[in-house]
Amino acid sequence: MARSVDNPLALAVMGLLMERPMHPYEMSAVLRERGKDNSVRINRGSLYDVVTALDGEGWIMAQTPVREGNRPARTVYVLTETGRDAFIRRLDEQIRNPRREYPIFLTAVAYLGALGPDGAQAALRERADRLRATIADDQRALKEALASGQVPRLFVIEAEYALHMAHSELAWVNTTIEQITTGALTWPSGHETHNDEGN
Repeated sequence: MARSVDNPLALAVMGLLMERPMHPYEMSAVLRERGKDNSVRINRGSLYDVVTALDGEGWIMAQTPVREGNRPARTVYVLTETGRDAFIRRLDEQIRNPRREYPIFLTAVAYLGALGPDGAQAALRERADRLRATIADDQRALKEALASGQVPRLFVIEAEYALHMAHSELAWVNTTIEQITTGALTWPSGHETHNDEGN
């Protein structure tokens, strides 16, 4: 099985093709319109790699290329019965079974002590500011998507999940800043200082 089939983008592509046949350019546009680029990395190369891999597995199938006006002919893909079964099976497994994921922040926060209390507070405050800005942007985008009436809530429900996760992270960051400030989170002797020059 091609590695591209394991890319989270593969699930998104098959999900779109559950709705209707599409060509890759339309897939990209719809994914971005629905804010899926917040949960999967979408670029032309990765999308075409995924489409090629899914086609190779027999999970999607190319139809006759379609020409619209003066534009180049575009190949439209449909989800096969085998692909639909694979999509449902994979989706069911991923929803049922929590997997341990390894975000960069989780790795970095394990070494928070190296920054010293002042450096840790400064870094966490900046992260909190950026999280608040991201949350505001994502809430605005979700509200606009739903207000258009063209995107059912079910199609953007992962954006709600992402917002909940961001709110939870922000709450943890704020609590940790407070614990550093009050001394509830202490540094081992000899690790209390950090040169923040240049930060």
